[in-house]
Amino acid sequence: MQKINPQSFIVKEPVQLNKVPTRLEEEADKEEKKKALNEVGKKLSKMQDTLYAHNRYGVLVCLQGMDTSGKDSLIREVFSHFNPRGVVVHSFKTPSHRELQHDYLWRHYLALPEKGKYSIFNRSHYENLLVTRVNQQFLLNERIPGIQKVEDIPEDFWEQRYDQINNFEKHISQNGTIIFKFFLHLSKEEQRRRLLRRLDKKEKIWKFTPSDISERELWDDYQLCYQKAINNTSSPHAPWYLIPADDKRMARYIVAQIIHEEMSKYTDIQEPAPAKAVQDNLEEYRRKLIEG
Repeated sequence: MQKINPQSFIVKEPVQLNKVPTRLEEEADKEEKKKALNEVGKKLSKMQDTLYAHNRYGVLVCLQGMDTSGKDSLIREVFSHFNPRGVVVHSFKTPSHRELQHDYLWRHYLALPEKGKYSIFNRSHYENLLVTRVNQQFLLNERIPGIQKVEDIPEDFWEQRYDQINNFEKHISQNGTIIFKFFLHLSKEEQRRRLLRRLDKKEKIWKFTPSDISERELWDDYQLCYQKAINNTSSPHAPWYLIPADDKRMARYIVAQIIHEEMSKYTDIQEPAPAKAVQDNLEEYRRKLIEG
């Protein structure tokens, strides 16, 4: 397996998604990819144990992508070696009545990782720059003062949201949250094949809904909104990574390797030293345990 350089996937300047490849050329076969992911997954698990013991940082992993881009299976495979106490997955659906009594970021604040743990957002606060932008009538459910109908949405509304999300991420970063944002970049043709597999496989068909077709018809609109969101919210403390997602196994390996490489830079994350009382009496504790 080739070495993954996180810098080759990071968004540092404006991108055009239709010019970014959705598949990485790699000669490794399925078993090689599976083995490589397994090796990185074990390293991540050890890192997570140390993160938990250190108890000063939390890690937020945001996954975005079109339907069938592989978010669920990526979570299952990349974090399979983690201690369950150290990782929490949040899947953000249509806001509930209670959530709509607050601003749109409220529910995401509640789901942020505790210190020492990972939170994975399967879809994230970025849905508020995507679904509600493509389907702007949904924005009316938020009951924002001054917006009674779609025509009331001001011209600079989405720029305001970019600023709000950038400030949100800057705030949590400055307070110990390490942020990873991955866009699983899928081709429209590969999505078509995956949707057909859902229809053809008994164990997959439950995932299919008519909205899969109606949302697919808005493909270009979503791609444009993703592009604008990514270009306006990729920052040094909360960068976007564009992950070629037509090959699920390769996408999982790339994501795992990026997390491993970037977390390795936090050299201050170490297991704490034992308390002085323990350190001073190690031999006595050992003797008592040996004696019974």
